[in-house]
Amino acid sequence: MNDLPLSRSGQDAQTIAIRAAREAGTILKDYYSHEKRIESKGNRNLVTETDLLSEKSILKILHDEYPEHSVLCEESGESETVSEYCWIIDPLDGTTNYAFGIGHFCVSIALTLNGEVLLGVIYDPLKDEMFRARKSAGAFLNDIPISVARERGLAMTLIGFDLGYDDTASKEMISMANDLWSARTTFRLMGSAALGITYVACGRLDLYFHRSLYSWDIAAAILLLREAGGEITDWEGKPATVRNKQVIACSDFSEHRDLIAALK
Repeated sequence: MNDLPLSRSGQDAQTIAIRAAREAGTILKDYYSHEKRIESKGNRNLVTETDLLSEKSILKILHDEYPEHSVLCEESGESETVSEYCWIIDPLDGTTNYAFGIGHFCVSIALTLNGEVLLGVIYDPLKDEMFRARKSAGAFLNDIPISVARERGLAMTLIGFDLGYDDTASKEMISMANDLWSARTTFRLMGSAALGITYVACGRLDLYFHRSLYSWDIAAAILLLREAGGEITDWEGKPATVRNKQVIACSDFSEHRDLIAALK
């Protein structure tokens, strides 16, 4: 088990990350039913004032506890601080769902050491589901160990995917889903990559794929899936890192090799 750095208050990084995720989640939940001010950052890429409030809350906690660490956030970008430790934060993954009142979104916080994920926390505030994982220490949902689904047969396979903001990649993913449809699989568009991969980790999905991602979408989820016994790779089959834009997450690649081959 990897030791996590202690904070200024003497708590370990997992405790701090969980507290930050819960406080940000409370903000998201409090504003969820309110009228929202929505702006566009680009093609189908929305941001709300609540994204910014959530991120501000997380950053304050991390700055107070780990002022020497680097930070990479979806909304404010990369901090000027240079450190071997880096917090990767998505204050609201699933913004479009959130903006339109669809209750499927989360807060995602990861801690990396020289690019390797040591800690991942994903919090769904509406369901009060706290997913967490430490490297070499397993994955948990509200303190209950989780694991990927075992083979359920093709007719029971549930695949999640998302389209993202790149038109070419989105059209390719729709085409892939169409090609796989005849295999009697069932599909879900998730609207949150972090939860999509995490749902593979806890057995709710068998496979999830995406071709237009950012580090904050997947950093925490990568560790959760691996600690839950699953696999996540880039499109060429190499182990995924936080820098990959295209990933395939799966409960067991050997059980789903035909589906994965069809995706590629």
